[in-house]
Amino acid sequence: MTLTDESTTESAPEIGRDRRRKEDQRLITGRTKWTDNIVLPGMLHMSMIRSPFAHATITNIDTSEAKSAPNVVAVYTGADLDESAGVLINAWPITPDQVTPVHPPIPADRVTFAGEIVAVVVARSAAEARDAAELVDVDYDELPAALDLKESAADTVLAHPDLGTNKSAYWVFDSAEAGTGGDVEEAIAKARVDGVVVEKEFRQQRLIPAFMEPRSVVVDPTGEQLTMWSATQVPHIVRFALAATTGVPESKIRVIAPDVGGGFGGKLQVTPEEWIAWWVARQVHKPVKYTETRSESLMAAHHGRDQWQKLTLSAEKDGTVTGFKVELLADLGSYISVVGGGVPVLGAFMFNSIYKFPAYHFACQTVLTNKAWTDAYRGAGRPEATFGIERMMDELAVAVGAEPMELRQKNWITHEEFPFTTVAGLEYDSGNYEAATEQAMANFGYDELRAEQKQRRDAGDPIQLGIGISTFTEMCGLAPSRVLGSLDYGAGGWEHASVRMLATGTVEIITGASAHGQGHETAFSQIVADRLGVPFEAVEVLHGDTAIASKGLDTYGSRSLVVGGEALVKAVDKVIEKAKPVAAHLLEASVDDIDFTAGQFTVAGTDQGLSIQEIAMATFAAHNLPDGMEPSLDSDATFDPINFNYPHGTHLCAVEIDTETGQVRMRKYTCVDDIGTVINPLIVEGQVHGGLVQGIAQALFEEAVYDDAGTLVSASFVDYLVPTAADLIHFDVSHKSTPSLTNTLGTKGVGEAGTIASTPAVVNAVVDAIRHLGVDDVVMPCTPERVWRAINDSKAGGAEPTTGDAAPHFDPSEGEAR
Repeated sequence: MTLTDESTTESAPEIGRDRRRKEDQRLITGRTKWTDNIVLPGMLHMSMIRSPFAHATITNIDTSEAKSAPNVVAVYTGADLDESAGVLINAWPITPDQVTPVHPPIPADRVTFAGEIVAVVVARSAAEARDAAELVDVDYDELPAALDLKESAADTVLAHPDLGTNKSAYWVFDSAEAGTGGDVEEAIAKARVDGVVVEKEFRQQRLIPAFMEPRSVVVDPTGEQLTMWSATQVPHIVRFALAATTGVPESKIRVIAPDVGGGFGGKLQVTPEEWIAWWVARQVHKPVKYTETRSESLMAAHHGRDQWQKLTLSAEKDGTVTGFKVELLADLGSYISVVGGGVPVLGAFMFNSIYKFPAYHFACQTVLTNKAWTDAYRGAGRPEATFGIERMMDELAVAVGAEPMELRQKNWITHEEFPFTTVAGLEYDSGNYEAATEQAMANFGYDELRAEQKQRRDAGDPIQLGIGISTFTEMCGLAPSRVLGSLDYGAGGWEHASVRMLATGTVEIITGASAHGQGHETAFSQIVADRLGVPFEAVEVLHGDTAIASKGLDTYGSRSLVVGGEALVKAVDKVIEKAKPVAAHLLEASVDDIDFTAGQFTVAGTDQGLSIQEIAMATFAAHNLPDGMEPSLDSDATFDPINFNYPHGTHLCAVEIDTETGQVRMRKYTCVDDIGTVINPLIVEGQVHGGLVQGIAQALFEEAVYDDAGTLVSASFVDYLVPTAADLIHFDVSHKSTPSLTNTLGTKGVGEAGTIASTPAVVNAVVDAIRHLGVDDVVMPCTPERVWRAINDSKAGGAEPTTGDAAPHFDPSEGEAR
């Protein structure tokens, strides 16, 4: 993408314009302030002692040698913590009878995953704290660990023996019961007689968010307010949770998220490290800091995905879909985190995707294990759902002998049918799947690549070509408070914004959204500059500090623009309405005759006018205001949307596979995303590129692996394979625009789109390349070894059937429903 020449286009609209990010100058020149950069007078440092066992009883902790080490101030264990230490919260109990283990910051008697904190050393320097931590002697009695997800669902070994079960919650959506569609069992039974039934089981491997900046926290207890700096996505949620669990009034708590180096959902959390720092600072009456190592981050920060999916799709013989049944096992890890139990539930509304299923059933059993806890990871439930349905559409195409893109076109919602109420009960407001697909296929050279694929197969070429498709939509702008309430989510989904008109002509924006790499400062400045008619450079964005942005619900779920941006628009419009009477008074005209365009208030039919910045100065001076008007244009607004937001797109991937070695090489990747109105194309392209990399990484590279003892063996970047630019190719990224009807700007979310769509596109391409060899699935990540084994197992007759009445591998509905 070519950057706009900013020096020659100052009169151009800001919305839709490529702008280099304001925040990048300080970020790339080292003038930023990460949490770990913060130094306070008298500050102490903490080091954590973590369990090497996945499940064990703590029989003794000897801290005496550590306490006598140089410059050690204190050593604390779980036995030292009192009620003021609080507990870690679960904000989304997905069923009334959800089984939820208590999650203390430091357990006193038993550890439930390898990496759980058992003690903390406080010293005058980080190095001294780390050295002393080596001197803490902990005795454990190792217990059997619940590690395998399917075995844990059967309660073979209990992760928390005191709970009596590993089954946490059983959540069901059924279209017949909800009145949104027919009976899925009837649809499947009918298809077994005179149609087609496709049954598959897919594994969503465990992933690690692997954000660039490790988590860090600083707590200062010395002022009137207790202040916490944290590398978090959710400063407002952290403040609320601290107040709710530690007994400190919310008004006495200030949480600051300074520059935050990425999150991807991995910092959408309240963490033991934050709660420990909070409690320790109040004990020692001095500021304390903790920054994790990379291995600690990979081991003990929350993980993502980790599901088994059993999917059953019924269709007529011509490929028209008639029903879809989804049965999930979802691994929660050893505790239920802030929204951990709800992540698979989000997917419940997206397995039907863009297709017109008449009947649908979704059932999810969440399961406790002795592994690190799971929660949101870029996409949060939507990538899992998109993977499942897009893999199944390819399998259906094979079963009925249809071309996979034509099969999708046969079943998707057409643009004339919007708004469309889906079988899952959501109303899609706008979209044009045909237009995005037509452009993607043309850009990709779809027909030419299919012809080349046929030539290679006919020639028996050892390098085979595969083509993968992913036509997707997602629900984002995680927001409607009433909907979230109906799902038992513990908070709302609104967002707040304030606009301050300063006398000097500049504008301050205060947003409750908390940036960690998205480009908020730039995109929000563009919106305000356009709407107020002020220079882009005259807008300053403030965020991430609960003392400045006192109201907000933070950043996740692609909600910043579509919810936070709309709150900002409403606040700006209030500023304009407040300014009109001032302009009318100064121009000696009726308010009804005042027009506002491009930053100028004018009297209709004349050339008389004043800029909004002149009005701001006049309001500040207050020398000549209308009677009874307060001298301020500042305005606040809160926006709570009535619906989710539904971006969509078509992603196409071509891979080459060496059938002799299993090596997968990406050859081409093309996507056309419809995200409504684009505020800054440069930022959007960056978001899509980053999302694509993370989705492709799940397909080909990344997996969190535990050994039989419950030790994470991929606890460094030597073993957890995050791809680099050298591992990937150029992405062909473009856009269509069908404006959203749920917000004034017509925008749709984009932050998660690339991740949601790319994984099935890549895996479908891998399977497509070797399907003629008898392979119908490769478990992610599709490493060369796994691809090679799939080919050779198929040659040996070991491939599983694509269709038929194969016995299910698990049944989430067995036993007591929870």
